[in-house]
Amino acid sequence: MGVRMPHRNLLQAAWLCCLLAVQARSCPDTCKKCSSPAKDQCEECRAGWTLHNNSCLDIDECGTELGVCPPNSYCFNTEGSFECRDCNPACVGCMGSGPARCRKCASGYTLTGSKCLDVDECSDRVLACHGLDEICANTEGSFRCDCAQGFIRKDGVCVTKQQSSVQEKGLFEDIQDDEVEVLQHMLFGVVLCALATMAAKGDLVYTSVFMGGVAAMAGYWLSDKGDRVLNSFLKGR
Repeated sequence: MGVRMPHRNLLQAAWLCCLLAVQARSCPDTCKKCSSPAKDQCEECRAGWTLHNNSCLDIDECGTELGVCPPNSYCFNTEGSFECRDCNPACVGCMGSGPARCRKCASGYTLTGSKCLDVDECSDRVLACHGLDEICANTEGSFRCDCAQGFIRKDGVCVTKQQSSVQEKGLFEDIQDDEVEVLQHMLFGVVLCALATMAAKGDLVYTSVFMGGVAAMAGYWLSDKGDRVLNSFLKGR
């Protein structure tokens, strides 16, 4: 065992030296081939980079024919490559981000100073909404026509909102005039009953009032009007 240990230690040391040598000769990320790991010792660069004084510099593809982007987008340079980003909604074609880099203003926008800004169609002299019951609401780059309060849109036009056909009625809302009159006399009859109770106790004043009330009620119900109203009430009219 004592003889084998030095050989094992030597083998591990040899592997360690090899790993350190490989790491020492590894190139920077931008280099494809180099003479040393230093950034200024590159011999060949990776794609998206160019060799200058033994260093790899990023290529700005947006300044070359490589940075070709679809319409209504612009080129944005990145490390070793580029991206195509969408123009601002206010633009038709652009040279960069924001409404100040537009080549042309989109519909619903107008050039104000150096920027393409939203047009407020609702403040224009010409009415944007032609319906008398419509209200103009400005949106970004456009507008919409909403129905005024109490109206709803139907078949493209604003019409009056229909009220609910079923409405709650009060206790006496649908009662007829003749029925009201009968109810009044029924109430008068209740009062007469109370007076009759008092008259039964021998009180002369209540007895006189009770007799007068009975005479008045008898005269009314014996009349033609009393008969007609009573019949109407009994028939549920």
